[in-house]
Amino acid sequence: MHSNFVQQSTLHAAIIMDGNGRWALARGLPRAAGHRAGVETVSRIVEAAPELGIGVLTLFAFSSDNWRRPSPEVDALMALLWVYLAKETPRCVENGIRMEIIGRRDRLEESLRRAIQRTEAATAHGRRLHLRMAIDYSARAAILAAAQETTPLSRESLSGALGPPVDLLIRTGGEQRLSDFLLWECAYAEFVFSRRMWPEYGADDLAWAVREFRGRQRRFGAVPQPTAKSHDAWLE
Repeated sequence: MHSNFVQQSTLHAAIIMDGNGRWALARGLPRAAGHRAGVETVSRIVEAAPELGIGVLTLFAFSSDNWRRPSPEVDALMALLWVYLAKETPRCVENGIRMEIIGRRDRLEESLRRAIQRTEAATAHGRRLHLRMAIDYSARAAILAAAQETTPLSRESLSGALGPPVDLLIRTGGEQRLSDFLLWECAYAEFVFSRRMWPEYGADDLAWAVREFRGRQRRFGAVPQPTAKSHDAWLE
């Protein structure tokens, strides 16, 4: 269950971090170099998120389908997760950031699972930002597991088991699809797609996406009541 979410902000932003490999290949670099650059981007975005009113930030770092990639690339990604946890855990504690890893853990090495547990325990009291990293994650698998474990089964209980609804979904790298990411939670999310590759994405890009989100009218299936201002504009 994921019930202890950050309370001071209602904005849940989720990001599909896409384009690391293409960014590297375009520069004549190995794909691993793009993943290393992507880790630096994560640090920038996490630092910027609370100032933009984001209380929950979910990042899609490694999908269950990514196991199909060449083993050297998978090994490099797992090594980078090690580096990130070691480097960022003290910073998260200092800055009030709670870090949680969502997704399967049984296919991760035991030592990495222990490192994740240590990070989650050390940052558990963070309230400034709830940072959720999706590792070995599949939304369809998560929904199936939650449905099998939730009793009694209802829309409300399933939502509680899966996590908070997403307000803003961002995907970098120019692609425009969900790729099995937070399918239930994104039922009413606003989508923003960026052509920037993830290593190029910065705080200004995130700020633009948040402004775009706040400028949209979220109706959730209802018909909005016209305001006096909109009525006057129509009469003109």
